[in-house]
Amino acid sequence: MKIFSPNAIIFSFLFLLAGCFNEPKKEENQRAVEINPGELRINYYSNKTVTPLEIPPDLTSPNYQKSFRLSEYTKTKIKQDIVNFSDKEIPIDEKIVNKIGNIEVKKSGNRRWLSVNKNSEDVWNLVREFFKEEGFIINFSNKKIGIMETDYLENKPEIPEQSVGLIRSLFQKALKARYSLPIIDKYRARIEPAFDTNYTNIYISLSSMQEVVTKSGQDDENTIWQAREKDIAFEVEMLYKLMLYLGGDKVISREKILLAKEEDKILTKIDTGFNGYSKMIFETSLLDTWDNFSWALDQLDVEIEDKDILEKAFYVKMVRTSDMGFFTRVFGDEAVKKTFRVSLKVINDNKTEAIFYDISGENEIETKEFSKDFFINIQKQFSK
Repeated sequence: MKIFSPNAIIFSFLFLLAGCFNEPKKEENQRAVEINPGELRINYYSNKTVTPLEIPPDLTSPNYQKSFRLSEYTKTKIKQDIVNFSDKEIPIDEKIVNKIGNIEVKKSGNRRWLSVNKNSEDVWNLVREFFKEEGFIINFSNKKIGIMETDYLENKPEIPEQSVGLIRSLFQKALKARYSLPIIDKYRARIEPAFDTNYTNIYISLSSMQEVVTKSGQDDENTIWQAREKDIAFEVEMLYKLMLYLGGDKVISREKILLAKEEDKILTKIDTGFNGYSKMIFETSLLDTWDNFSWALDQLDVEIEDKDILEKAFYVKMVRTSDMGFFTRVFGDEAVKKTFRVSLKVINDNKTEAIFYDISGENEIETKEFSKDFFINIQKQFSK
């Protein structure tokens, strides 16, 4: 009779258990909808470098960016006392943090943002230093439009034991290993003065990439980075950490996030506009539409080439639907991107429309079809 050594038995047992690590439990997948500030332990590794992202164009959203806002509006005109940030990066004053007396949390659907009673210049510097302390490098910074964006960092979240499961939890402790997800994250912060108050609003948007295997088992098997669905829990956790950095109390900050009052649902409709282009109608005022449209562009990571505050217009640089695939694989996104204008127009006090224009004047059928695709993607952001 063949006798197996104890080492062989242990090795076989470990081998069988390895499959557990490749099958996420239901609870792990549900973590995106569970909001528990302070309980999700995020570990960003700033000392790890990520190889250049090879992103198949069919797997990603168009590349987008963001916009800014005025400090005051009137019914007939916009006062031109726009907040001007200085060009200099001012060293942070440690006393500033303690001077923030109130931090409010606003909520609309899964969207949360902060409103703090501090001027935009100080808030800008605080947010910049917060991301640096988290290990991020500020990859893009434009005070004029109130946007800063970090680089990508590897994220190895420690999954709570109740989600990992009993067996994996035991081996996690025994082997001092952590069950982690192969993802990298970056954050975009939009900082702008709140309407008709001394407060400043802070919006944080998360974008994630996940490494996936292509042509598995074949000779040319490879890995690529693929756009990953947003994990709301991670985004909220970073908002919570920012609240603490700004001087908020742990218990009070947690309660404010969990008990944030729900804003009115954003109602939208897509219609056909002038010359066959699509337009989008918002059941909100001009100011609220400007905010909501800006937020949607953040979520879609849209590239904003320019914007006209007085004319309420965005100049967005994107790849049309018809140009995705072959053209982007051969020439790259930048080679086929086109610039389009989206203007906001008041219908009445509680209704605004966003109108799509092809500034090239070519008016191709592909562009008209793309205008509808673009607004459909914008509309989806308000249905989550």
